[in-house]
Amino acid sequence: VQLVESGGGLVQPGGSLRLSCAASGFTFSSYVMRWYRQAPGKERELVARITSAVGSTYYSDSVKGRFTISRDNVKNSVDLQMTSLKPEDTAVYYCNAWRSGRDYWGQGTQVTVSS
Repeated sequence: VQLVESGGGLVQPGGSLRLSCAASGFTFSSYVMRWYRQAPGKERELVARITSAVGSTYYSDSVKGRFTISRDNVKNSVDLQMTSLKPEDTAVYYCNAWRSGRDYWGQGTQVTVSS
């Protein structure tokens, strides 16, 4: 099983980034896919989630209206489009795949929002 995130980097406040997570080694289409983030000294928090079947989405209040999660069950990938980025969005962002009894994580990608 592999989850490989990409797309992180340094961006100015107000800018945009698109994170991608490439999945392999499991039945991607049957898993709920989630993006978490962890800032220095803080607990890991759920940012966005997309379900396996109908693709229903959830966003934390802190990113609602600015971030968009999407998935491609053919390419086995999940993206997180981030706009209007703020310094408080600075964190390591992790891709997660979940279904009952199984929980997989990527290695994370750093996002830094700074002028």
